[in-house]
Amino acid sequence: MARIDQTDDWRERHAPTISTFESLALEAYSHLPEEFRALATHLTIEIDDFPSEDVFEDMALETPFDLLGLFEGRGIGERFTMETGEMPNRIILYRRPILDYWAENEETLGDIITHVLIHEIGHHFGLSDDDMERIEASVEHVGG
Repeated sequence: MARIDQTDDWRERHAPTISTFESLALEAYSHLPEEFRALATHLTIEIDDFPSEDVFEDMALETPFDLLGLFEGRGIGERFTMETGEMPNRIILYRRPILDYWAENEETLGDIITHVLIHEIGHHFGLSDDDMERIEASVEHVGG
């Protein structure tokens, strides 16, 4: 029987808590280029384990693991007027689906979170996949 190296022993390891995950997301966001972050002024980043029932139904998801993140807010072209009581732009990162994706791939958790942040902001503001790939390539590696 093969001996399991201590670094491969998952019995004592735990998935990052929501607060740890939030810290990693904020670190990843801080590494994004300033001009890219400027697209999403007053952005809040929230962490939930899974999409809400409303999001699940609105997006016709097959499983709660189908969505890694969601941007909610108004794009640059929609910001000419501010409505009373309007909430700031926000990105919700779904911890459990991201962790599931991480477990099945070779990327670091920080790189996956960076990818989700770039794509949620980028798609909302109409950036092409090529634009987002260039931005992603310019970001320094985030731990995790």
